[in-house]
Amino acid sequence: MRQQNTPTPLPLENIKVLELGQLIAGPYCGQVLADFGANVVKVEPPGKGDAMRQWGEADRVSGDPLWWNVIGRNKQSLTLDLRQPRGQDVLRQLAKHADVIIENFRPGTMERWGLSYEELSRHNPKLVMVRVTGFGQDGPYATRAGFASVCEAMGGLRYLSGYPDRPPVRVGISIGDTLAGLHAALGTMMALHQRERSGQGQVVDSSIFESVLAMMESLIPEYARAGKVRERSGSFLPKIAPSNAYPARDGRDVIIGANQDTVFRRLCEAMGQPRLADHPDYATHRARGENQQAIDDLVAAWTQQHDASHIVDILAEAGVPAGLVFRAPDMLDDPHFQARKSIVEVPDRHGQPLPMQNVFPRLSTTPGSIRSVGPALGEHTHTVLTDWLAFSADTLDALRADNVI
Repeated sequence: MRQQNTPTPLPLENIKVLELGQLIAGPYCGQVLADFGANVVKVEPPGKGDAMRQWGEADRVSGDPLWWNVIGRNKQSLTLDLRQPRGQDVLRQLAKHADVIIENFRPGTMERWGLSYEELSRHNPKLVMVRVTGFGQDGPYATRAGFASVCEAMGGLRYLSGYPDRPPVRVGISIGDTLAGLHAALGTMMALHQRERSGQGQVVDSSIFESVLAMMESLIPEYARAGKVRERSGSFLPKIAPSNAYPARDGRDVIIGANQDTVFRRLCEAMGQPRLADHPDYATHRARGENQQAIDDLVAAWTQQHDASHIVDILAEAGVPAGLVFRAPDMLDDPHFQARKSIVEVPDRHGQPLPMQNVFPRLSTTPGSIRSVGPALGEHTHTVLTDWLAFSADTLDALRADNVI
């Protein structure tokens, strides 16, 4: 699981990014860019830093929260009080040298600080400003506080999550934040590509609710043209069968997806019931959808006769998609994760190996890499202000004395 040295140059190593956001959505965009080599400088309030430094479970030995090591990886930390005029002035100077600024404050905050895109791009026309919010930069909800849970509900995900006889549930991660960060990173790359052609930067507006909405498949046209409101269905998708979690003899569940005609036939053969594939109730995709419960009962009756790992082996040999429900310990022990180096060990600030998910997607000649875990608060303040702005020691001391940095 050791992180391997990655060929240089990294694909984004000539890109300078100022990350002003906090929590997850904006910083996840910064994480993606930093993973592929961008020089991401995280601007944090002096004294306390990003709230993510305190979120999540703590290390059993050091007591340090662990999440920060992932979302802050490959970044530099600069402390700067953007609520003070002198802090805002330093940011304006930094922005002249930046390719990208990421921010996820409420709309209007940057403008109140005199840090609008119009102001910053006046001195740096090539600047790309990435703005990540709950509801977007305009519209009647723009200035509302927009946490992921609220925006996931507005985007349609919450209503579909869970079982039909119970209230909707939340997905166990802040998926809306991460989706908004991914869309923001995608928008950043599009804007940088366009800049290569036009020489001009632009604003990327990535909202959480729309990032969730973008994942909602045919939900909108199904209602508009078929009058169908998609409902919660638990562990399966309506009319898609067999595709569910099926109980094994040893108490584990096996996920099986065999709704395509040819794959269903292979499943029937693996189950020792090849004639099922020609039964009029199951022979076509639509027929199986209409008889979803009956076919799930048939598959479950077979899976309950075998242990979960044996089922997976049988179906893998038969060419039927199937797998176990993985938890973190399963991932760490799994040979495919190990062969792919999907999880790597990175030295933490105490020099101890810390496992975390690798960089995705994989590029064949210039892959991203994890070069460091999340930095200490203000760890790179002196370096950034000296390298980017050539600040003298006296200037740094004065800013520090006034709690600007």
